[in-house]
Amino acid sequence: MRARNDLEVLLNAAIEGDERAYAEFLRRSAGLVRNFAKRAIGNGALDPEDIVQEALLAIHLKRHTWKRDSAVPPWLYAIAHHKLIDALRRRGSRLEVPIEEFSETLAGQEAEAVSEHDMSRVLASLSAGQRAVVTALSVEGRSISETASQMKITETAVRVAFHRGLAAIKRRFGH
Repeated sequence: MRARNDLEVLLNAAIEGDERAYAEFLRRSAGLVRNFAKRAIGNGALDPEDIVQEALLAIHLKRHTWKRDSAVPPWLYAIAHHKLIDALRRRGSRLEVPIEEFSETLAGQEAEAVSEHDMSRVLASLSAGQRAVVTALSVEGRSISETASQMKITETAVRVAFHRGLAAIKRRFGH
């Protein structure tokens, strides 16, 4: 069993309703995300603080998605990475971040490998619309607006299908 770090302790306390722990969790998370954004952007045209604010909002809204028995930093970096990509897409830019920059963060973290067979089985359990949306957003990495445009549906419909698809996957395959 691995030892819990301070962020995990703070986030657990925050989920249980400790407002001070939540404020400290957000303060520390902001520092990690800020460092990530500064390294990833360099001297680019994006402001790292924009990424920090978007990531903190996403962390707040998605804190229920963190699995209590898993490490916090990879979860935070994944959210920050997605917010960075979203910002770059809005600007029409591409950024490649070498995995080596995050090797320490990822080292020692147990990751569940998903085989193509497992992925196919999970996706096959969804309705055709949910499968198309989940594939576009999660597998292909498309944005909500790209997916809506491609599928000729509203962004709200994409969000609803995605949420329902993930909920269906969780019900069927979750813990």
